[in-house]
Amino acid sequence: MAQSNTAAEASPDESAKPAALRKPIESWLTDMDGVLVHEGTVIPGAGEFIGKLRESGKPFLVLTNNSIYTPRDLHARLKGMGLDVPEECIWTSALATAKFLAGQRPGGTAYVIGEAGLTTALHQIGYVLTDSNPDYVVLGETRTYSFEALTKAIRLINAGARFICTNPDETGPSTEGVLPATGSVAALITKATGVEPYFVGKPNPLMMREALNTLNAHSESTAMIGDRMDTDIKSGMEAGLKTFLVLSGLTSQSEVERFPYRPSRVVKSVAELVDEI
Repeated sequence: MAQSNTAAEASPDESAKPAALRKPIESWLTDMDGVLVHEGTVIPGAGEFIGKLRESGKPFLVLTNNSIYTPRDLHARLKGMGLDVPEECIWTSALATAKFLAGQRPGGTAYVIGEAGLTTALHQIGYVLTDSNPDYVVLGETRTYSFEALTKAIRLINAGARFICTNPDETGPSTEGVLPATGSVAALITKATGVEPYFVGKPNPLMMREALNTLNAHSESTAMIGDRMDTDIKSGMEAGLKTFLVLSGLTSQSEVERFPYRPSRVVKSVAELVDEI
């Protein structure tokens, strides 16, 4: 398939739509890693982009499949890098998972493998964390997956606990290279139990719809920015959003053509989107 010669070229669906029928973007969703920051460094233009969003008064959320940190933790980490994102403008897969469980089984119980971002979110919805006959086994991100904890999860699922995962990412970035992430560990548990988990985070459009509800925004006037076709762009597209793929993260221009779906636009970085706000 021939590649586009222009990174910012619109997809056929978007370009075919008359300008008068395209609703202006009134709210924004953006991924974090690969869009705003990369390996502990702010991506050029990200500070200006967030600053313009805050000045405009348009509602926005920074979305991340990372469930390790609370929004307060992420706010502090981003600020330490020089990027000031308000705590209330950060939406994690841990928060999305907690909101999902609160709607499914209010006041339930869960055995959790994860960090403070996940356990805090579950405590905030009134869940009791226990390894005694829990309603759910909830698997999130952690840098210290233990054989003992995984064995406990497998036995609880075999005993009837429902299996939930914060996100399906198979690997995560680090300064030393890739790390096994939630999706890889979930595959191990599934192999041992025969039970497939329900993944709440991207590319499940549920995370997008919950973010839209949080902003009181409409899909037709909301945009999603991401650096991954298989999570950010797919979930944004399936939720009916305008999608922007940035080339500052994991996806190259040539890789875009390998997917059966396309973003609304491909840009080099968020620096090219400042004037869109």
